[in-house]
Amino acid sequence: MEGNKSSSGAVETIDVHQAKDLLDDSGYTYIDVRTTEEFNNGHVDVKNILNIPYMFSTPEGRVKNPQFLEQVMSACNKDDKLIVGCQSGVRSLHASVVLLESEFKHIKNMGGGYAAWVESGLSVKKTKSEL
Repeated sequence: MEGNKSSSGAVETIDVHQAKDLLDDSGYTYIDVRTTEEFNNGHVDVKNILNIPYMFSTPEGRVKNPQFLEQVMSACNKDDKLIVGCQSGVRSLHASVVLLESEFKHIKNMGGGYAAWVESGLSVKKTKSEL
């Protein structure tokens, strides 16, 4: 095995309260890696938020977004402070590993994801889709 950091042990996971504090006060941006549909149904209520899906829902199931890294790199630079979150903390962990392996320096995974955020009674927003 080469000396690259491919283990998820390199990812720092924080809880939703730590995430909220960092997002409120420390210049962090929240990257919600859930699907656009999930995001529109409700997301964390913070000032700096991006929805860049790590996976897409297809009729065959979920598939990895082939442009995920490219989309993050067009919206953020490698020195930005980023908190990555999803529904329960699994997709965000995988996305965090990808970002760290791509030399992003300040990545934190939000453990428990949006479900834990809601369970903790923290503020959420819903995006109404116009049909």
